[in-house]
Parts: sequence; structure tokens; C-alpha cells
Amino acid sequence: MEREAFEGMVRTHSADLYRFAYWLSRDRHLAQDLVQDAFSAAWKGFGSLRDRESAKPWLFSILRNEFARGFQRKRLDIVDAELDQLPVSVPPLGQERVELENLLKALPESYREPLMLQVIGGFSGREIAQMMGITEQNVMVRLTRARQALRQLADPDGGSGE
Repeated sequence: MEREAFEGMVRTHSADLYRFAYWLSRDRHLAQDLVQDAFSAAWKGFGSLRDRESAKPWLFSILRNEFARGFQRKRLDIVDAELDQLPVSVPPLGQERVELENLLKALPESYREPLMLQVIGGFSGREIAQMMGITEQNVMVRLTRARQALRQLADPDGGSGE
């Protein structure tokens, strides 16, 4: 029964975990490895998961920890290449998406991570706070500042049209 519950959790959350892992690593192979490592660690600790409804934030926390552990342990090669130079087989990005990616890259990491957890993961402020080890109020401040910074970066003239 426990195995079936875990397999259901894997099916439900693997796509979101992969997107977050890819966002962290910018490498599809590393992202796949991170997701697999996260699920492996999750399986080992699955019996300790009290509330199955909180599986998604729990998995995202494990993934963040696996990424950090791998980065500390191996000093992973993270390529800071332009998106069009990445060897990913996806259709060409539209101009708007490229601009959005560039705007997100311009955000400080402390703003970008909670924004991505909210947008990609669909997490609440409380869940993000738990994952990042900060207060919910701090999360909300970072989200607000991230959105303000994105608006400013997207329209530095403030919509004056000059």
C-alpha cells in the first residue's frame, strides 16, 4: 500500500520537480539526476511523512537540499550560457519568453527563488517559508519586491513612453 502511495506521489509531482530542478541547475541531465536523487531520498523517508497532503513541499525541500548538497560536494559545473545555446530539444522560444527569462535572470537570487517556487511549484507563502527556512512575512516581502523589480526591469521608463 505504501509503495502504491509513493508511486502516485511520483506521478503527481515529477513534472513540477523536474521544472524546478531544471531552473536550479540549467542542465536537463542534472535536473533528471536531481529529481531521481530527491525521489530516492523521499522513498527512504516516506514512512516519516506524517501528512501526505504536504508531500509536494516536502519533495521540493528534498530537491533543494539535494541540489545544495551536490553543489557543495561536487562543485557542480553550472553553465551560464545563453538560452539559445543550451542543448535542449525544445521548439524555439518566442521573443516574449526570451525577454521574460532575461528579466528573471536579472533578479537577485533571494527574490527569484521564492517567485519560482510560487509560480512553478504553486506553493503558498507559508510553504515557501518552511522550505527556505525564513518567515512567511519575509517571503511575502521578497515576492512583492520581485514583482516590483520585474515591473521596473520590464519598463524602466515607468510607462511614460518617452
